Amino acid sequence: MQEVTIGIAGAAGDGLDKSGDTLARACGRTGLHVYAYNCYQSIVRGGHIFLKVRIADKKITNHGDKLNAVICLNQDSIERHAPEVEEGGVIIFNSDKLKCDPSLVRKGVQVLGLPMATVTADVVAEHGPLQAIMQNTVAVGAVLQLGKLSLEEACKVMDDTFGHKGQKIVDLNIGLLKAGYEFAAKNAKPFTTEWKFSKERRPFVTGNEAMAIAAANAGCKFYSAYPMTPASTILHWMAAHTKDTGICVKQGEDELAVMNMTIGAGIAGVRSMCATAGGGFALMTEALGMAGIMEVPMVCVEVQRGGPSTGLPTKTEQADLFQVYGASQGEFPRLIVAPRDVEDAYKTTIDVFNYADKYQLPVVIMSDLLLSEHPETVEESVFTAPVKIDRGEIVTEWDESKGKYKRYEFTKSGISPRALPGTKNTTYVSASDEKDEESILISDMFTSPPVRRMIFQKRQRKMDGLLKELPAPKLEGPADADVTLVCWGSTAGVVEEAIERLAAEGIKANFIVGKWILPFHAKEFTEILSQCKKKISVEMNYTSMFARYLRSETGIGMDGHVTKYDGEPIEPSYVVEHVKRILAGKELDLDLSEAEAKEVAYHYLRTHFQEKLRPVKLTRESANGHGEPVWTVELAERVSGSKGATMKIGAVTGSTYSFEKHELATAK
Repeated sequence: MQEVTIGIAGAAGDGLDKSGDTLARACGRTGLHVYAYNCYQSIVRGGHIFLKVRIADKKITNHGDKLNAVICLNQDSIERHAPEVEEGGVIIFNSDKLKCDPSLVRKGVQVLGLPMATVTADVVAEHGPLQAIMQNTVAVGAVLQLGKLSLEEACKVMDDTFGHKGQKIVDLNIGLLKAGYEFAAKNAKPFTTEWKFSKERRPFVTGNEAMAIAAANAGCKFYSAYPMTPASTILHWMAAHTKDTGICVKQGEDELAVMNMTIGAGIAGVRSMCATAGGGFALMTEALGMAGIMEVPMVCVEVQRGGPSTGLPTKTEQADLFQVYGASQGEFPRLIVAPRDVEDAYKTTIDVFNYADKYQLPVVIMSDLLLSEHPETVEESVFTAPVKIDRGEIVTEWDESKGKYKRYEFTKSGISPRALPGTKNTTYVSASDEKDEESILISDMFTSPPVRRMIFQKRQRKMDGLLKELPAPKLEGPADADVTLVCWGSTAGVVEEAIERLAAEGIKANFIVGKWILPFHAKEFTEILSQCKKKISVEMNYTSMFARYLRSETGIGMDGHVTKYDGEPIEPSYVVEHVKRILAGKELDLDLSEAEAKEVAYHYLRTHFQEKLRPVKLTRESANGHGEPVWTVELAERVSGSKGATMKIGAVTGSTYSFEKHELATAK
């Protein structure tokens, strides 16, 4: 497989999104597969943003762990990402304003400084002075040339992007693209070989967009949300397409109102959905139980992000499993599902609307920031396939000769006849209290233990029928593998690639993905995992939550755990490294690595010294009175390169023990 990964780094407000979009869409239109990930911060201006665009001639399932080229839009981005570019790659930046110290560059990596005033002279002569943000377009043109990607398609993307602003703006941006493209052709070498472009165009969508499109195609007619990253883009899509889809979109004053409005719409008879992040879902949980006892079909998307509390609003995690599983008090039927990729998010959303209606229960779709916000190319047939809509058993008329309508009739299936408001002779009470078949409350003067037992059992019987409909988990990969990786949700794509890399190193592995969380295929998981030789879980949390849940349901424990909880997505090499460690019987080393200690030093500098210094040498030393080994970090002035300061960082705790500025730096 031919592939390259291109990074674009800068600050919020530097226009990275437009640059990345141009690059990704241009590649997608030539028939290449694209997977992008945007590492951003919770600010409008400043900070650090890093967008990765992985491009390949075959389907890719994650953002990878390589960097073949990087466009750096400020000095800090050079400091952060220049050392990551692999041999044969290239570092691109505006050399009129920025410098790339040779010590940051790996052997065999090209440094392409773009003297913007010179490169864009002809464009300026025709169109006038340029805004600083336009340096991005020149750099994108350069990376298109060196990546042997289509300038023609990129120009068409520019036409689509800026066409509403007039032809002059389109021509300006195309001129800048070509200027960068031509300069790179004369001053650097390509970092990849020629591509074979199939020209098959594919949709380039995020998980949130896929779920929103699926909801519309599934017949959703009411959507409510309170803006909360990383679920907000579902609201954005719904609001932008309300006229086309006929969906009533309501932004609530808070998540309590959102969930209650969604339930109300479900009672009224329309398919309804809401979405939030973990913190917002915490406010929705009481109402979720109300949907359960009222037996109201509705769908809630819960997008996980770094927690607890406000935590890391713009970072990914898989740590809400037990919150969602234990949402609301008491026991009640509900469906919990965790899609594995964008395509699966689309298909699953359609499926769960049918399950919600058929079994008259609430559904929670568990996503995470990575799945919800990363865009990737998906086959067009996914979105054009016919959609089957099953509203379940709905009473459209009721003849009084059949007796009184019983909304919660005790049935063997657990599914009672559901009538929509306004259906003649079907008046009933929809309350949050327990009730009998006729919806008469048994929570006060008519309390009845046997009736409570019967209606409780009736509701729970729905789960038996539902479980039989849900696709059972399957073992993916060679059946005679030496190790089995167990994962859930969006980690599936990374694990899939890790399996291929392990095979290349002579380690035969397979994997199984947990998708349907509740009800759970305990029998099938037990049958599969009991035959596996060695089992290792892979999760984006600290306590291996899915592995713990799996053990509670099956009694089967893992032989090892691969976890990551720093906010950034897990990568294939990380999984491979830790699987090999576990198989070798080595203990997990939680001390700061040299690379991590360097990043801790950078963090201290960014928060205290406006990025005027940078770490140049790190040495691990003994405790020296600090109670733990320390990393001694030598810092230099960014501009002059002269010694600036020395700091000591605890190798075990990460604590900054000292920061001593040198006299020369102090004088400056």
